[in-house]
Amino acid sequence: MAAWKIAPMPLHPAPAPLLTADEVNTLMDREFPQLNSGSDDYRVIEIVPGGCTVRLNAGERHLRPGGTVSGPALFTLADIGGYACVLSHAGPDALSVTTNLNINFMRKAGRGPVDGRCRILKLGRSLMVFDIDVLAGEDRHMVAHATGTYSIPPRKP
Repeated sequence: MAAWKIAPMPLHPAPAPLLTADEVNTLMDREFPQLNSGSDDYRVIEIVPGGCTVRLNAGERHLRPGGTVSGPALFTLADIGGYACVLSHAGPDALSVTTNLNINFMRKAGRGPVDGRCRILKLGRSLMVFDIDVLAGEDRHMVAHATGTYSIPPRKP
């Protein structure tokens, strides 16, 4: 997969990542094992300066009637994108928590890979604000867009 570049917010350079995708996946598997319950449904596939790409390998358990990926599954993907960004850019503190997440659903997503391209809008000492484009289908059309905020725990001395 070719790396994509985050367009930084005006006057703000994209923050450099502190962890790789493999390191974030290992941390999430250890600290949040119930997320995948032994599967690889939700994974971080790329970390870039100022963002990340996460993937939902949408299967039968993620579908609602009519073969559409459920809203809760897409919402989870958006939240995981924010979590991967805060872990990879603010540091590996598993106690970072979502304080806000808003999502707009635009199209149906079917079974198969659903990617979330997450961008850090602001990374401060105690909060990280992000947005995420959720893409699906062969033409990678946008199926949802979300914005959110993560609370970053105080750094230990």
